[in-house]
Amino acid sequence: MATSLPEDALFLGFDSSTQSLKATVLDGNLVIVASESIHFDSELPHYKTKDGVYRDPSENGRIVSPTLIWVEALDLLLEKLKSKVDYKKIIAISGSGQQHGSVYWSKNGKAILASLDPLKSLRIQLEDAFSVKDSPIWMDSSTTLQCKEIEAAVGGALELSKLTGSRAYERYTGPQIRKIYQTKPDVYNNTERISLVSSFMASLLIGDYARIDETDGAGMNLMDIRQRSWSKIVLEATAPGLEEKLGQLVPAHAVAGLISSYFVDRFDFRKDCVIIQWSGDNPNSLAGLTLNTPGDLAISLGTSDTVFGITSEPKPSLEGHVFPNPVDPNCYMVMLVYKNGSLTREDVRNRYAERSWDVFNSYLEKTPPLNGGRLGFYYKEHEILPPLPVGFHHYVLGSIDSLDEAEVSQVGEFDPPAEVRAIIEGQFLSMRGHAERFGMPTPPNRIIATGGASSNEYILKSIANIFGCPVYTVQRPDSASLGAALRAAHGWLCNKEGHFVPISSLYGDKLDKTSLSAKLASPAGDENLLSKYTLLVNKRMQIEKSLLEKFGRG
Repeated sequence: MATSLPEDALFLGFDSSTQSLKATVLDGNLVIVASESIHFDSELPHYKTKDGVYRDPSENGRIVSPTLIWVEALDLLLEKLKSKVDYKKIIAISGSGQQHGSVYWSKNGKAILASLDPLKSLRIQLEDAFSVKDSPIWMDSSTTLQCKEIEAAVGGALELSKLTGSRAYERYTGPQIRKIYQTKPDVYNNTERISLVSSFMASLLIGDYARIDETDGAGMNLMDIRQRSWSKIVLEATAPGLEEKLGQLVPAHAVAGLISSYFVDRFDFRKDCVIIQWSGDNPNSLAGLTLNTPGDLAISLGTSDTVFGITSEPKPSLEGHVFPNPVDPNCYMVMLVYKNGSLTREDVRNRYAERSWDVFNSYLEKTPPLNGGRLGFYYKEHEILPPLPVGFHHYVLGSIDSLDEAEVSQVGEFDPPAEVRAIIEGQFLSMRGHAERFGMPTPPNRIIATGGASSNEYILKSIANIFGCPVYTVQRPDSASLGAALRAAHGWLCNKEGHFVPISSLYGDKLDKTSLSAKLASPAGDENLLSKYTLLVNKRMQIEKSLLEKFGRG
């Protein structure tokens, strides 16, 4: 049974990602009525970012984003969106932030937030609000030492994973905070509050420090995932006085506060518009895809690629991640993350397919499944899973007719069509191999694909063949901002009822009439091909193990 939302009400969802800030607006029937975006590199060129980030040439693996670019983008996006939407009708706002990125507020940050002048831009007023000007983000891999120190302090990588849902990862916020404490102690001491990108953007909207939600908080290596509170032992292993700088945790469906008077006066929002806790991009995608069956998997194809599903009983291990489910307090989401996603696919396109997606797709279409036994490993960036450094590796199997017994030879480059199929098959063979190892269902009931590359029918066909299940897509590839808008409606309803209500009560059996519906994009591949891909997955995992022994970062 669906719960009715006010018919004339609107719900706004943001997605503050690596390369852009997006907005999606849903009406009371959960149908998209407007959307808008700001692309950082092209629309805010004065920051001189590339792909939304700075790569530090003086420190290997250090990748950051200018904090003010997110600030300025919010003002700019609301200016662009207002011609499409009556802000007086928006009764709730929530958002999605790239996971793990952190913002460091100076001692006067809270006072600046509380006294914003609607006649001046956010950027001008917040220039002195941060103790660290450039925010460490998820692409950073410069904290290996800090990861080892934190793991050692709690009894090892597996113990940390059991406690926090993940072993220590360089991109995670805890190791990033420890690095700042160790290398810039004065900066750390002068930091009043540490926000995630999600809670930072919510802070701008409420004019005060917003709390970190329990789901995104699990991406820090600092939270006890079962207790859903900060872990004292990990906090002490990370930096002194850290709990005070983090503030308290809250559920993802909670109200962060009412909208700041800055936005009421500058953009004509209603004073009683509630801001629902922001959360991470992957949790918001899970919400936007309405993933609620344990046999389902979702694959998000973006700057990073992620595979995620849900479980009622988390079993943290040395790979993969466990987070509290953002829309169901009784469940958890499990996730695998790959740093080499769309930018690496684009790099292969530029090298081998004349910088053209049309050429890239024609190569995918004309090359056979299994790629004649050619396997490629493509790491434009330091990879997370598996933990391997930058490098491209090419292998050929002696025979595709007897894959389990085929000899493996390392070779140079393939011809361009084989390179294209090798990057696509390689990425999804890896996803399947690691998903099986992490205990995700094989084959899944279905896969829901989202993100930019989910509009590519040739890529979706490869996923269906390799995983052996049907692949569905949603109406819009940017599921994070859509999920944020849905969570805005959900949080508004929970607040109205005075207690948690299941998110499915928003749509009941009317999902197909909303913008959340999924459609079949590619049926499952045939069983004979699936059995061959099963053997190819095993071969790939064997080769990956040898690469880890030779090059692995631990």
